[in-house]
Amino acid sequence: MLKKSDLKNSIQFVLIERLLIVLFVFTLLRICFYIFNYSYFSQTTFFEFILSLIYGIRFDISVVLIVNAPLILLALIPFKIRTHKIYDKIFRILFLIVNSLLILPNLADLVYFKFAARRTTSDMFNIMGTGDDFWVMLPKYIRDFWYIMVIWIFSILLMRFLLKRTKQSPENYQSQKTIKYYGIQSILFLLLSSFAIIGMRGGLQLKPISIISAGQYFSGKNIPLILNTPFTIIKTLNKKGLENVTYFKTFEDAEKNYSPVHKISIKTGEYDNSNVVVIILESFSKEHIGFFTPQKGKIKTYTPFLDSLIKESLTFKYSFANAKRSIEGIPAVLAGIPTLMNIPYISSEYSLDKINSVASLLSANNYQTAFYHGGKNGTMGFDNFTIIAGFEKYYGKNEYNNDKDFDGEWGIYDEEYLQYFAKNLSTTKTPFVAGIFTLSSHHPYTIPSKYKNKFSDGKLKIQKSIMYTDFALKRFFETASKMPWFDNTLFVITADHTSESADPFYQSRMGEFAVPIIYYKHNSNLKAYSNTITQQSDILPSVMDFLNYKKQNYIAFGESVFDSTKNHFAVNYLNDTYVMFNENYALEFDGNKSLALYEFRTDSLFQNNLLKSKPQLSKSLEKKLKAIIQSYNYRLINNKLSVN
Repeated sequence: MLKKSDLKNSIQFVLIERLLIVLFVFTLLRICFYIFNYSYFSQTTFFEFILSLIYGIRFDISVVLIVNAPLILLALIPFKIRTHKIYDKIFRILFLIVNSLLILPNLADLVYFKFAARRTTSDMFNIMGTGDDFWVMLPKYIRDFWYIMVIWIFSILLMRFLLKRTKQSPENYQSQKTIKYYGIQSILFLLLSSFAIIGMRGGLQLKPISIISAGQYFSGKNIPLILNTPFTIIKTLNKKGLENVTYFKTFEDAEKNYSPVHKISIKTGEYDNSNVVVIILESFSKEHIGFFTPQKGKIKTYTPFLDSLIKESLTFKYSFANAKRSIEGIPAVLAGIPTLMNIPYISSEYSLDKINSVASLLSANNYQTAFYHGGKNGTMGFDNFTIIAGFEKYYGKNEYNNDKDFDGEWGIYDEEYLQYFAKNLSTTKTPFVAGIFTLSSHHPYTIPSKYKNKFSDGKLKIQKSIMYTDFALKRFFETASKMPWFDNTLFVITADHTSESADPFYQSRMGEFAVPIIYYKHNSNLKAYSNTITQQSDILPSVMDFLNYKKQNYIAFGESVFDSTKNHFAVNYLNDTYVMFNENYALEFDGNKSLALYEFRTDSLFQNNLLKSKPQLSKSLEKKLKAIIQSYNYRLINNKLSVN
């Protein structure tokens, strides 16, 4: 007969012990995640951190039970073979292997979070399948972040040590009669299986918990601290894309409140056939640009050339990226399509939708169109996207065809590739629209050995490569300024997204999307530092407005910065939370309800939540944001991103 003293060695009790060991390791890794990304969570109080450890257990339990479900079944199903020592030994080995792999995504996010400001989701598999960059760069990442492997090995050894201390006593079951044994074990199977299902669901609520469930505990800033990476991956696996939402009764009702359709009106003045050059700088956060963030100490600015150009340009105090990754920034800049979902537009099921872009619209006015990126052809699907977007030609590393300028990592060094770009434009028939995306300021921040002593180290490793790219940009403008097309060219300069940061503001929800948006034309009146809110998806309508474009209506989820009659806004999506900047306020919205309202011009760190004190204002902003979301979802789902 089974004694009470032997309950702690029962199969069921030992299984619970083993699952608790994994949960303990998950908690340790959440502490590591906080420490590794402390600068991002610097505004999080100690009490909030402790609460995140407690709230996070709910999400840890869910994913641990989901992944271990087959092993839980093997441990609970009432067969006497479970009582065999060899069976238990094999079970322990499998348990260790499964959970060693389970904790690995958490470890990867110790460093990846610095760049993405979000937990990794299943879209990483789409990125892994887009070109071969992931697999080529993987050894480099392992080499640079070797300490992650050390932490992983230590975690495995810790689990192994603790698991060896959990041993069941199968002999206690041998003396039980068959009927009694199967009766008791069947009851325990049903009981514990029920608890396991509840744990997988995250409780007894109507729907299983999801990523957005973390929003009930904290604002968007601290949501990644509550979540764990295996959970965010599993919850986005095989997840269908967007769903039609019905904040408004019909799509037409939604578009009465906001419409991305830009209708061509009969304007005074002739069409301006200026060339258009869009320069997208890799990871050029405003934090790295002296004009926006003056430096103290030895280095006054990392971008002396860009600072001088900005003074002769139209730029903005409140300019935002629509996303945190290159693969998401390109559609926003070129086609006015922000990524308001967990999957990058380029790798989503909507990537073949018919769209408008700066290239497709201007090609109708006999513009020559081309896009340049010095990376390997196929990188992040840029080549395919730009062709779909209407660019006639794509120039990548293959077309450059000179590996002596290869950086050994991503592609061609910025200086050489920008010179190649300038010389190609000199042979291009005007008018033309050309885009270029730099790459040297991407991790691992490789610069040519001949310049290793030319640029000083900054506070962050990226800043030395920022100085190099700024130098390369200066050389490009020196070359371009001597060419006949230069004076008749509108240059638009922006960044794909922000990067790692050392400044608390640039780690806030406002600052982590702060990128430059610059309009420059030589000897023009485009010279101002504007307070207008703008975003990457404003670039398309702004270019069209500047050119006095009159050909056809088009779609862009933004407004022209040159149109003072528009209500300018910026919207982004991160950790299942939308943020919209409009007038003086920023609204956080989780898709169901508003979470917070901040007066961002005076409260840039988002510390004073005005949601309760300004209910009418929050409802008004929420109404506009809901209209944007409903229009966005409907148009992507129904292939209505262009005007027939």
